[in-house]
Amino acid sequence: MDSRRLKKQREAAAKLSRPRPIELPSGKWRCQIMVGGRRIDVIEDDPAVAHAKALALKTGLMEEDKSPREMTVGEAIDRYIESKDAVLSPSTIRGYRKLRENALQPLMGIRLPELTQEAVQKAVNLMAKDKSPKSVRNAHGLLSAALSVYRSNMVLRTTLPQKQRYEAKIPSEQDIENIMAAAKGTRMELPVLLAIWMGLRASEIRGITWSSIEGNLLHIKQAIVQGDGGPTIKGTKTYSGNRRIRIPPYILQLIEAQPHIDDYVVHMSGQAMYKAFCRMCERAGLPHYRFHDLRHGNASVMLALGIPDKYAMERMGHATNNMLKTVYQHTMDEKRQEVDDTLDNYFSQKLYV
Repeated sequence: MDSRRLKKQREAAAKLSRPRPIELPSGKWRCQIMVGGRRIDVIEDDPAVAHAKALALKTGLMEEDKSPREMTVGEAIDRYIESKDAVLSPSTIRGYRKLRENALQPLMGIRLPELTQEAVQKAVNLMAKDKSPKSVRNAHGLLSAALSVYRSNMVLRTTLPQKQRYEAKIPSEQDIENIMAAAKGTRMELPVLLAIWMGLRASEIRGITWSSIEGNLLHIKQAIVQGDGGPTIKGTKTYSGNRRIRIPPYILQLIEAQPHIDDYVVHMSGQAMYKAFCRMCERAGLPHYRFHDLRHGNASVMLALGIPDKYAMERMGHATNNMLKTVYQHTMDEKRQEVDDTLDNYFSQKLYV
């Protein structure tokens, strides 16, 4: 065989071994792969679904000729999770696997063709008795996603528990001062200030390396999350999460004082950081805040100080202001009282004009 022809064949096979969605003129997406020496096209409306199916075929997780009728619900979910392993965050995959092991267990042994809406509703009702609405919805969402791939003709119309309004605990101005004072001089001082002053996530704090320090700028470019096999390095949560923030001189001094043990600046696991922070709050007589509440506090401070959303979004690593407005930004009690007093005084005066 001609060497040039052989080279072209190898290059083509190499391309097919890495399935990448390609948009077709019709608007659909195609992934081409080689299975058993044959070229197979996987065409879907959603590029993520096309990639997942192609990856499942490529890695032998779903035989082309095997009918989904032979799968159980549990097998379908397992295969769906495996097909997403290369494209989703390790922490997301870990969460999926926990749901697979612990949620909606009455359904897992049912063969896909025999799954009914009634069975799904009963399993959801049972889970809702001792699990939060969020957990139930997450489990149902995973089931629905797996069915969209392996039994696409079944559309779930399950009645789910009502969402609970999330009320974040926001440190008051006095509590922020007390938290900073309690952390001063301890190993928690740097993590606390990075969260409450600079708005970093715990995973971003853990991912800071010495190369992240660029003069007086901190380059947030990666995070460390808990995966199935332990701590895993990943990119930032969103594209906008890759950002640079000016480091205040005091925090820069704390960073420079850290021991150069390895590439990382902070040597604490997420669990250790959380537990140490809780103990610190308890010793200082502070309310039971989560470490992530410090990030909420940072957003609320920016709101109270009138920082424009554009700059708040950039600092916190959000692409839109939706998350900033609906989750992170909460007015502090003191500021809310000031607004109430101002309005009450205004209208009270009008009563006697």
